Amino acid sequence: MFMHQDFNFFDKANSKGVPMAKSKQTIVVFGATGTLGLYLIDYLVDHLPEDWQIVATGRNPKVEYFESAYPNKVIYRQVEISNKQSFNSLPQEDIYAVVHFAGALPAYMEGYDPYQYVNSNVLGTLNVLEYARTHKADRIMYTQTISDYDGYFDEMVELQDDMPRRLPMSGDHSVYAITKCAAEDLCWNYQAEYDISCFAFRLPNIYCYMPESKTLYHDGLPVKSSYRLMIHRAQQGEPLEVWGDPNKGMDLIYVKDFCQMIYKALFAGKENSGIYNVGTGKLTSLDSLVDGIISVFSPDDSRSEKIYCPEKHDCVNYYMNVDKAQKKLGYAPAFITPELVFEDYKKEMQLNRFSKFFEERYGTSAAYEE
Repeated sequence: MFMHQDFNFFDKANSKGVPMAKSKQTIVVFGATGTLGLYLIDYLVDHLPEDWQIVATGRNPKVEYFESAYPNKVIYRQVEISNKQSFNSLPQEDIYAVVHFAGALPAYMEGYDPYQYVNSNVLGTLNVLEYARTHKADRIMYTQTISDYDGYFDEMVELQDDMPRRLPMSGDHSVYAITKCAAEDLCWNYQAEYDISCFAFRLPNIYCYMPESKTLYHDGLPVKSSYRLMIHRAQQGEPLEVWGDPNKGMDLIYVKDFCQMIYKALFAGKENSGIYNVGTGKLTSLDSLVDGIISVFSPDDSRSEKIYCPEKHDCVNYYMNVDKAQKKLGYAPAFITPELVFEDYKKEMQLNRFSKFFEERYGTSAAYEE
């Protein structure tokens, strides 16, 4: 039963395994207009019973998408997390949990601004925690970066949940990682001081379909997503390059498995709070990844060929140990092969479920164009 004994606002669990609320309960999602936020909101709407409400937040003053797509289930509120006053727009009672996806990311930062990392990731997280404390939220879901393990990438393959941090001290991820760790430590402080259970999730790259509406950056300069570029080229039957050692690889994590883990943590016992790796528990080689892309996306009459480029740099080589999440949360990843990931990715491309959001926000919901 996903219920802590002290929850006096819960009745018995419903058929979905979710505790039934005696009064309407609310989950507030900070960063709802980002990629992970959009998928999680959709997942929560599909899995939560009718007596739960979801509050989606973002920096834009007006986003009609959520209330139009999920009437009577999701409301939208503008919140700039570094501005404490903006939290006044949020509900003030019946707050069960906050999901904290908001913050500054290197992938969306043109140039370099360390103040933006500190203001958004540290001060913003403090404001989120204060909102949770003030309104007696039971728990917080916090996303941590895999960059806190940067120093292990050259020497370890299997990454455990609770290894000592090894942060990068140079590059565009350094101050970002420092601020994310400071924010995580604030979460542990609020757990110890105020009994707000913290479930932190260490995120590697999460695979998911999204229209190419936002520019991505590396070291402050525009870049293209490598796997989306490969998908686009495979669709055209063009050759795909395999750089470095083709047997090296990473944990291939799909967004729907990530949402499953968050959802199960929302209703896990408070004694199961802690940090969790997000992953599948297995390494997918670069060779297998490219094979999966070709199998799913390349036309039958003009199959892409692989071109091996051993002289080019290797990818990092790791996978995430997820034993803890499987044991304590009941997590069971479903998308554990490249074919399973990309078959569903292809369905999402065809469905384009968030097209109305991207048309409202960016004026386009077009797929990738090179």
